[in-house]
Amino acid sequence: MNDYLDLFISYLAVEKGLSANTQEAYSRDLARYLDYLEQQGRTVPASVTSIDVATFLGRLKDAGIGARSRARCLSSIRMFHKFLMIENYADVNPASIIEAPRTLHRLPSFLSTQEVDALLAACTGTSGENIRDLAMLELLYATGLRVSELVNLKLREVNLDSGYLMTLGKGNKERLVPIGESACLRVKEYLEGVRYRFDPDNRNKFLFLSRLGDAMSRQAFWNIIKKRAYQAGISKHISPHTLRHSFATHLLENGADLRSVQVMLGHADLSTTQIYTHVSRERLKRLHQQIHPRG
Repeated sequence: MNDYLDLFISYLAVEKGLSANTQEAYSRDLARYLDYLEQQGRTVPASVTSIDVATFLGRLKDAGIGARSRARCLSSIRMFHKFLMIENYADVNPASIIEAPRTLHRLPSFLSTQEVDALLAACTGTSGENIRDLAMLELLYATGLRVSELVNLKLREVNLDSGYLMTLGKGNKERLVPIGESACLRVKEYLEGVRYRFDPDNRNKFLFLSRLGDAMSRQAFWNIIKKRAYQAGISKHISPHTLRHSFATHLLENGADLRSVQVMLGHADLSTTQIYTHVSRERLKRLHQQIHPRG
């Protein structure tokens, strides 16, 4: 069955245009599933039944895998069997009648404007790393980019004069995102005073570089944001996505319309963006309880 996984991953890359990260996520989910099918003697797609799928998901639950992860795994399995039908390896999708595990919709964590200010202030200083880190954090908060979009941003994709950048998001979809005056200023300071130190021959096409002159990795930026959060005294869990959540939440709280936020975030579906309206409502509710005399 693992032979079909290779065909499926190629299909995701070529036909669907999904990113390497998304392909890897599908591969992880399906590898475990296909190993289970092999153990059950299911060597061809047509032999797989709905009971096989349900039993596999039950084993994940028994192993302590959470509902959210099991729901994602079921989504991968459904897509895999749909592909097998498209390619005529099977006539039915055994996962189509399986109900997804119920998941609790957790509101995304975000920073207050004061916490954002503290995070940015943690980069105060004239060292090259301080200037670079401040530029990265300012740009991330100003645009709501995903971490992969930030570290893969190329020099030619940023126009500081017009205040826009072009990024390649999920599904290889390009979108134009406004930057903002403060972020433009910080990125310009980095470009004019720091970047050449990391890349004196100007050979690297990426905007943000490590001390060794290489493109910044996702993990390296994770470490940067954790370090700066610690220096800022921010105790809550923080990741690059926290600034993306903060970007969207603060825009909506200050009057931006949902459709505009959807476009800037690069969400294919408006329902994905609507989670931030819940965040804003929850915040208003807490403020009412704290401030209103009969809250």
